[in-house]
Amino acid sequence: MTEFWLISAPGEKTCQQTWDKLMTATTRTNNLSTNNKFNIPDLKVGTLDVLVGLSDELAKLDSFVESVVKKVAQYMADVLEDSRDKVQENLLANGVDLVTYVTRFQWDMAKYPIKQSLKNISEIISKQVSQIDNDLKARASAYNNLKGNLQNLERKNAGSLLTRSLADIVKKDDFVLDSEYLITMLVVVPKTSYADWQRTYETLAEMVVPRSTNLLFEDQESGLFSVTLFRKAMDDFRHKARENKFTVRDFQYNEEEMKADKEEMTRLSTDKKKQFGPLVRWLKVNFSEAFIAWIHIKALRVFVESVLRYGLPVNFQAMLLQPNKKNMKKLREVLYDLYKHLDSSAAAIIDQSAMDIPGLNLSQQEYYPYVYYKIDCNLLDFK
Repeated sequence: MTEFWLISAPGEKTCQQTWDKLMTATTRTNNLSTNNKFNIPDLKVGTLDVLVGLSDELAKLDSFVESVVKKVAQYMADVLEDSRDKVQENLLANGVDLVTYVTRFQWDMAKYPIKQSLKNISEIISKQVSQIDNDLKARASAYNNLKGNLQNLERKNAGSLLTRSLADIVKKDDFVLDSEYLITMLVVVPKTSYADWQRTYETLAEMVVPRSTNLLFEDQESGLFSVTLFRKAMDDFRHKARENKFTVRDFQYNEEEMKADKEEMTRLSTDKKKQFGPLVRWLKVNFSEAFIAWIHIKALRVFVESVLRYGLPVNFQAMLLQPNKKNMKKLREVLYDLYKHLDSSAAAIIDQSAMDIPGLNLSQQEYYPYVYYKIDCNLLDFK
């Protein structure tokens, strides 16, 4: 399970008592969850008005940062292409896997100084993550263009004889070149029609050079034949060939152009390889930054919400639960029994069965008598 429930409850005589009670109710007897204390430093409270406004802003910031974290993770998977199984080992926070980072969370004093107001800290995070989002757009756009151009060229060099590039198939010797009167044309003939072609090609137009056809290349469905004729019979030949279900390919042998195409392919391929390493490094570093920022927002939200709900002086215990998947419903019930005295209005919402109605999304209104936020470390769309 990569899902965590980040909750807080008011300190009883001490915060340790709050913690012990939770441990007794959820792990010591019934193994409903694995729990860790979630350490939030003494942040500056500020005024009640500011906290109320900040509560809404942090909710929006939480969604935005989560979306950036997922975008970076997903783009890492796209860039790694065939080595998608390596994605998870590149998605680290501060050099450790995400579960370890979340369960051992320590506030980063250097990045987010707690002497600053809560509003300032949230603005620092917002700025930092917006920058990552903008950089990601620019880098992804450049790399995707390169990749797209390369794929187009690769596509041109693959596919059927009706569409693919012929540059790597034909040789100079296959053509009559520099003749004022004669020209070599290339024709795609279905394999089932080889005999028809041999029988009829000389009579498809006047002025076709007898015995001038050669099979140059075959794929699964068809063959590429050359045929030499007088230039002035070209249109007539093309028209008659089409009537017989032979396809004339528009192709002029031009060494310079063919060489340029090959060089372009090599250049794009080299560029892609060159950009790959630095891009993956950038994604690793900025995934870590964005993920760390996201968990700090969760910490800020727990702090703000706990002060708003439980009042001052600040006295609450933040706790991180990793639910045992089979017992999630039971865990909710136990938490409800443990904390229902905190807020009687939450009683109406405990009925979890409503959660299972398809198309009814209650996640926005999930409300419990204790402060609750979900952290889901499974950030990719594929298994």
